[in-house]
Amino acid sequence: MMSLVLKLLRPYRGWLVIVFAAMMVEIAMSLAAPWPLKLVLDDALGHHRLPEWAEWAHTSLGIDHHTMGVALFAALATLAIAILGAIATYIDNYYTTSIGQWVANDLRIRIYAHLHRLSLGYYDSAKTGTLMSTITGDVSTVQGFASSSTLGIIVDLVTILFMVGLMFWLDWDFTLIAIGVTPFLLMFVVRFKKAVKEATREVRIKQSEVLAVVQEGLGSMRAVKAFGREDLEIGHMEKASQAAVTAALKARRVKSMLSPVVGVVVALCTAIVLWQGTALIIAGTMTAGALTVYLAYLNKFFKPVKDLAGMTSTIAQTTVALERIQTILSADDIIPQRADAAHLHQVRGEITFDHVAFGYAKEAPVLTDVCFTIKPGQVVGVVGPTGSGKSTVVSLLPRFYDPTAGRVLIDGIDISTCTLRSVRSQIGFVLQETVLFRGTIRENIAYGRPGASDEEVVAAAKLANAHEFIARMPYGYDSPVGERGDTLSGGQRQRIGIARAVIRNSPIMILDEPTAALDTESEQLVIEGLQRLMKGRTVIMIAHRLSTIRDADKIIVLKDGVVAEEGTNDELIALGGVYAELHRIQFETPPAHPPAPEYCETV
Repeated sequence: MMSLVLKLLRPYRGWLVIVFAAMMVEIAMSLAAPWPLKLVLDDALGHHRLPEWAEWAHTSLGIDHHTMGVALFAALATLAIAILGAIATYIDNYYTTSIGQWVANDLRIRIYAHLHRLSLGYYDSAKTGTLMSTITGDVSTVQGFASSSTLGIIVDLVTILFMVGLMFWLDWDFTLIAIGVTPFLLMFVVRFKKAVKEATREVRIKQSEVLAVVQEGLGSMRAVKAFGREDLEIGHMEKASQAAVTAALKARRVKSMLSPVVGVVVALCTAIVLWQGTALIIAGTMTAGALTVYLAYLNKFFKPVKDLAGMTSTIAQTTVALERIQTILSADDIIPQRADAAHLHQVRGEITFDHVAFGYAKEAPVLTDVCFTIKPGQVVGVVGPTGSGKSTVVSLLPRFYDPTAGRVLIDGIDISTCTLRSVRSQIGFVLQETVLFRGTIRENIAYGRPGASDEEVVAAAKLANAHEFIARMPYGYDSPVGERGDTLSGGQRQRIGIARAVIRNSPIMILDEPTAALDTESEQLVIEGLQRLMKGRTVIMIAHRLSTIRDADKIIVLKDGVVAEEGTNDELIALGGVYAELHRIQFETPPAHPPAPEYCETV
């Protein structure tokens, strides 16, 4: 886990050196802070002379050897220490914040880029809420640790070493009291760490569940309102939120034990030193200034110890966050691309499935032995009962998934030997529900081919029967699209989807029942756009309504993981098999007025 943090910090090692230098100055000023008070107590009020190590102030600054002269030197030293400490603190805070922000930026991009490299198979089981929680909450946790805690641990350790040395120099037997207690304190912290980590992990899980409920509820708002289930969704949120609160309070209860325990230990050591120190001052073996400095150092000694103990919680949170991040980054459900993968250039559009088998789970195959060939320029319908593998077939063509057996070929070339980008560049899509992205209509049409000119965008919209309604909008092609295109009708979204496919100008086109959810008028406009789109292209059309593929050059019928039948509409009806049965179910008209049961009496 730490290797990931160090890898993220490596580009900013120059800034880290500056931060570390600033922290060293902070440590030095912290160690020097009690000494002006010692000067006042022992030298100004005592023998009225500057100490030997401060003799330079007499010769260089002209400060006299008397009470107020020593006090002036102590006051100037206090001010100088504060100014130097303030400058070092500013530099420290500025650069640590910068490092944290950039580390978070790099990590977010790295996770998001990795998620885009994963195959669709990963998303079949991954929860969107958990992924969003990791990209936001877990990255923020690592950001805080990388920006301050990493160097903070080093600085605290350095501070403890310097502090112990000075304390031994001031009074070694008092220091043994502090050192003697520290191992027991650290043992408590180590045992405490495991409990904090478990509690923190539970909190992150519950927070992810809250995010998942929010994401699902807001994304399904139309269905929620349509069925009047607002109370149900609010109940889901209350349950998830209460679970998160319970986990957070449990974690806080565990974390809250640490500070009081450390505080009591510090108070115990301070009490012993104060009691024994007073006795030594009375006996004349210690000065009041020395005791004051020692007490200040004792408090400062336990501060980094307390900080390190307090970091147990931070380290536990960061460890859990890194585990969740590493789970995503280590996911290897990536469509493999050979090192010598070839670029698939402009193709004619011949498609071959050669004994293809596939299953989303090994124990549940969807396709077992699919074989068919589509000639360039053919329009082919794919039909079959629910679960027969229609969508799976068209998902294998652009390599959203790879077959578990067999080959998929374009123009006789096995697509597994080609680069993913070049294969997908040959294929256009018009899906049952067109997904629109945040931005303008122009940007959504050009999404199919970045860099398309305004003229090309307009031409594509005209071919898709979309130009007329776009031109009537307040800002035309620059009109913003609402989230997922909810401000547009289904027919308008589909026509923008067709325009997006037109501008891509791919030789192979996949149509997944693009008119299934449309009214008659919208359907006619979309069909006209599709007919223009399909000219000169190889088209695979998934059909639930057989009327949409009646004029297809060929129809492939899938059942039980194989191609059950293949032929034209008329040929398959005459065959009297699976297709004929589907046709009969869809087109056989029931009697308009079914006969009344015999036991009914006519009034």
